[in-house]
Amino acid sequence: MLGSDLSNSMPSDSMPPESERDRSLTGRSSPRFMVQFWGVRGSIPTPGLETARYGGNTPCVEICVAGKRLIFDGGTGLRILGKHLRKEMPVEAHLFFTHTHWERIQGFPFFAPAFVPGNCFHIYGATGPNGASIKQRLSDQMLRPNFPVPLQKMQSDLKFVDITPGSMITLDDVTVETVALNRPTGALGYRITWDGHSVVYAADTERSPDQLAQIDQSLMYLAQQADVLIYDASYGEQAYLDPDAAAGQRSDAWQLGIDVAIAANVKTMVMFHHDPSHEDDFLDHVELEVQSQFRHAQLAREGMMIDVLKTTAVDP
Repeated sequence: MLGSDLSNSMPSDSMPPESERDRSLTGRSSPRFMVQFWGVRGSIPTPGLETARYGGNTPCVEICVAGKRLIFDGGTGLRILGKHLRKEMPVEAHLFFTHTHWERIQGFPFFAPAFVPGNCFHIYGATGPNGASIKQRLSDQMLRPNFPVPLQKMQSDLKFVDITPGSMITLDDVTVETVALNRPTGALGYRITWDGHSVVYAADTERSPDQLAQIDQSLMYLAQQADVLIYDASYGEQAYLDPDAAAGQRSDAWQLGIDVAIAANVKTMVMFHHDPSHEDDFLDHVELEVQSQFRHAQLAREGMMIDVLKTTAVDP
C-alpha cells in the first residue's frame, strides 16, 4: 500500500545532485540553514503536464538548520521527501502541522520512514476545535474505511506534542515560535530562528471582503525582519466576492503578502500553496507581476532550495 501514489512524480530536473543536497541540507560540512520545497500546491494534488514545472504535490516544506531537520505540513510532498530520507536512515526529524485539513496531512500515511524502526519523529500540532489531539487527528484518517493501515503500525518512535498559539519550542539553539493566523477554522504560523536568522512559514491565512486592505498584526509580528517569508497566496480577492470566478481570472492575493513583506522588512518572499486551477503558464505571469513590486519575491516550485544565510536585504 505504501507504494501507492496519491500525487504526481517529482520532476527529475528539479532535484539537485544527491551529493549537493547532502552537503547543503544535513550540514555535514558546516552548519547550514536551508529550505527545500517538496509540495507547493493547495487543496488537492494536481498531477499533469500543465503543472509539471511548479509541481502538483500538496504542502510540505523541509528546513534543515544547525544539524536538525524540521518538516512543515504533511501533504503529498511528504511522501516524496520520505523517499529521499530512506538514503539517510536512521533519521530524526521534527514535523510541524499548521492545521489538519486533508491537504496538510494526506501524505502522512505514505511517509515510509515512519514505518521503519530506529527512526524518530517529534510531531507538533494544535488541538482541534473538537478537542482532538494532533495524534488523534492524524490517526483518524488512517482508520478503516479510509485507509487499511492504522497509525499503530508505524514502527518508528513517534513523539506527539500538542501546542498552542504562542508556544515556543526550543531545539538546542534553534527556536520555533507559533502564532494563530487569521483563519476562521484555525491555523498556526511558525517562525524558525537560528543564529540571528529566521524563516517564517505562514501558509494558510485568509481575509474576509472587509479585511482585504488590512495586515494581520500577528503575521506582522511573526514576519518582522525575517530572512525568508513563505506566504499563502492561493486565493485571489475575487474569489471572496465571486466563488464561481473562472480559473483564468488573475489572482491578487499576493498583494497583501507584498505589503507584509515591505512593512516587516523581509529579505526574501516565497509565494506558496498555489491554487489547483492555476497552471504553470498562469503562475509565470503571476510571478512577473509579483516581482514588479518586490524584486526578491518568487513563486515556490517543487525541489526549489533556498540558502537562508545567503539572502540579502534589498529595496522593493
